[in-house]
Amino acid sequence: MDKIKIGIPRSIVYYYYKDLWHYFFKKLGVEVIVSPKTNKKIVNDGINYTNDEMCLSLKIYMGHINYLKDKCDYILVPRIQNYGVDNQTCTNFWGLYDLVKNIFNVKILNYNIAYSNLKTEKKAFIKLGQTLGFSKEESKKAYIYAKTMEAKEKKKRIHRNYQKLNSAKLKVLLISHPYNIFDEYIGMPILNYLDKLNVEWINALDFENSLTCKLSKLLSRSIYWKFSKELIGAIKLVEHKIDGIIFISSFPCGPDSLVNDLVIRKIDLPYLNIVVDDFDSMAGIETRLESFVDILEQKAKI
Repeated sequence: MDKIKIGIPRSIVYYYYKDLWHYFFKKLGVEVIVSPKTNKKIVNDGINYTNDEMCLSLKIYMGHINYLKDKCDYILVPRIQNYGVDNQTCTNFWGLYDLVKNIFNVKILNYNIAYSNLKTEKKAFIKLGQTLGFSKEESKKAYIYAKTMEAKEKKKRIHRNYQKLNSAKLKVLLISHPYNIFDEYIGMPILNYLDKLNVEWINALDFENSLTCKLSKLLSRSIYWKFSKELIGAIKLVEHKIDGIIFISSFPCGPDSLVNDLVIRKIDLPYLNIVVDDFDSMAGIETRLESFVDILEQKAKI
């Protein structure tokens, strides 16, 4: 069959599944193009395709779709609903496919994950491979290989996180979705400035997710967003080994505003809550980071 090129937006779901996608398509020999790191043009393009009520992360996602629309044969846009009744995802994850389909005239490569309806990840990837013209067995082998490699990459990140906990530097736990903290526009300027301030930042998602998900119940038993549970559970895992917590979210994220407010009321650690929108100045955020680090330094001297 003819060689096809699949476009992957470097936004939202990419930061959860990039390793899985990379190794799956690599095993099948499928060519992939990933959109570049977020820049001001991508942000502005995304804003032009969305409305004010959509969160900044979703606006950025649409900007990445716009970048890819003329550069590939298909754009990968999954619909990831849940990993069980009590492990839901943000409704944006549900609606990405419909939004892209209705806003852009592009060919979409799609798969659905909804464990509540028996639509498992494994089934989804086997079907995805078959859609691309590969056999069921080829697709299954590619998925198993990709899951194995994904687990290895995750293990490396977990190991680095535990090493960071032994650092002599000030240590802050970052409570934020990866599509926020690792986005070049939203979170990377914050991470870079923390590095400049000689602060050891620790990504809450880079721990054993099954463990942090269980620990989240110590803060709340009513949260049903899978990724939120994994984030806040990390607080209970490392609360005695860190100096403070920084919450980073994009405006106006509903789940984050609810979960972060709930958690802030229950923790006994210094915290900083940063909400990034389209018009935020990094200068203002830097000032807040400096003040927060000053507080942590003074507290450490007591």
